[in-house]
Amino acid sequence: MIVCVAVVGHQNNPLYIQSFTDADDALKLHHIVHCSLDVVDERVNNPKRSGPTLNETFLGLLYPTENYKVYGYLTNTKVKFILVTTDLDVRDVDVRNFFKRFHAAYADAVSNPFHMPGKKITSRTFAERVSTIVKSFGFSSAG
Repeated sequence: MIVCVAVVGHQNNPLYIQSFTDADDALKLHHIVHCSLDVVDERVNNPKRSGPTLNETFLGLLYPTENYKVYGYLTNTKVKFILVTTDLDVRDVDVRNFFKRFHAAYADAVSNPFHMPGKKITSRTFAERVSTIVKSFGFSSAG
């Protein structure tokens, strides 16, 4: 189950963070997202990256915690997508499919002429699309 998704700008400023839990652990999830940015920076700035991993946008599992697994995705404009899930047996295909759909929703949201680049995403349409993508996580095949 996905418990949190986040969009973080190229200067590590939060553009969108949404938690999908009933409990009062939103602050804890924000902390997990913030800590994952260090791992993203390590992977992106690794001088040993070459060949097929050089242009790979899917960063994979950033790190597991006792209760969560954190996955990352990096767009060409250095915007980071973070996914926090409680599922311990998530398939990479499902996570890649999620990020592909999430990236499409993000691109539509920032293509709005009223959206200011680099500012928080406040679109209700984007929030509804994200909720739909989160609810369908793991139920559809890649494609």
